[in-house]
Amino acid sequence: MRIIKFLLTLTVLVFSFAQIFAIPRFSLQQKDRCSSCHINPTGGLMRNENGFFFGKNVVSMISPRDEDFKLSPKLSESVCFGFDYRSQFLYSQEKKRTDFQDMSGSIYLNASLSQKIDVLARYDFVQSIWEGFAVARILPNDSYIKVGTFLPNYGIHLDDHTSYTRGGDFGLLFANGSIQGLIYNPFFLTTGIELGANFSDIASLTASIGKNRLNGILTTDPTLTARFEITPTINKVGLIFGASYSSTKTKIFGPTGSQTLPTQLYGGFAGFGYKGFSLMGEYDMTNDYVGSGIKSSAMMIEAAYQLIVGLEAIVRYDRFDPNLDISKDEHAHLVLGFEFFPYSFIEVRPQYRFNIEDPNLDNNAFVLQFHFWY
Repeated sequence: MRIIKFLLTLTVLVFSFAQIFAIPRFSLQQKDRCSSCHINPTGGLMRNENGFFFGKNVVSMISPRDEDFKLSPKLSESVCFGFDYRSQFLYSQEKKRTDFQDMSGSIYLNASLSQKIDVLARYDFVQSIWEGFAVARILPNDSYIKVGTFLPNYGIHLDDHTSYTRGGDFGLLFANGSIQGLIYNPFFLTTGIELGANFSDIASLTASIGKNRLNGILTTDPTLTARFEITPTINKVGLIFGASYSSTKTKIFGPTGSQTLPTQLYGGFAGFGYKGFSLMGEYDMTNDYVGSGIKSSAMMIEAAYQLIVGLEAIVRYDRFDPNLDISKDEHAHLVLGFEFFPYSFIEVRPQYRFNIEDPNLDNNAFVLQFHFWY
């Protein structure tokens, strides 16, 4: 209880210092869609010219201003490139050790076949995974068709997969090896087709069908994913409301070997942004995710403030309950950290993670992440 009271007090103090600026939830702060800065209509991956300009000149403390030194991702008028690299330093209080870890390193290449058709490819040389698809914005109101291998559009697209709504602590120094998050992390890709319908400037629906990959093998049953969102602006307050649904298959490893289960995921999300402040949350429930006949839930709440240009304060609470019928089996952590952009295309992200499911266990962790992109 003393730790929780201390964290609540610290949170209030941090939140009271300055005007705020939400990142990476740029769409709320800008009151715009993710596709305004990304070639991918659902956000993430390679940035378009607006996203390149934003990363170079807006988000950082210092940007190159030498007129004789030009920066551009273009190889030609219709072909451009980009990259993202993330690594981190970790300290686990429970395991009493430190470690360095490569998170991801992606190279992007995009070819614009016309003003409305793009072909995008990504190769992650750290995780040895690839993603590639074509996007045709040929439907009314800039709606689109996407075909290829891609991450389905589900929930809030956090850039930190350690949130339990995006994958959890898998692969980290402080992971315990059990399932600690939902499947829609950067490694969950499907090969198929996605349709995106923009009903208006504030309402959209995406739906996809494809085969997912379990340990590199395409499953025989398709993954269905649907997501609906509304993004109105009321009195300069940016809002987002939405819901997601998925029918897929997951692979469970038990004492008698592995088992593939049909799984349903469904949930909702909401958030708002005002004068740089953002608060977002997501809650999801699953059937047969960790075992046959078992219901699970995951949730995330995150707030962000801008202290000064290039320095953000971040607070996030994550919780995963693998079995709703069993008490005291939850995983939960509270993340306090900063996102520091000292120069264009450079981010440093220190985080301290309080694992609060068992206050008698010293299992907190410190994470220092580095992100470079272009």
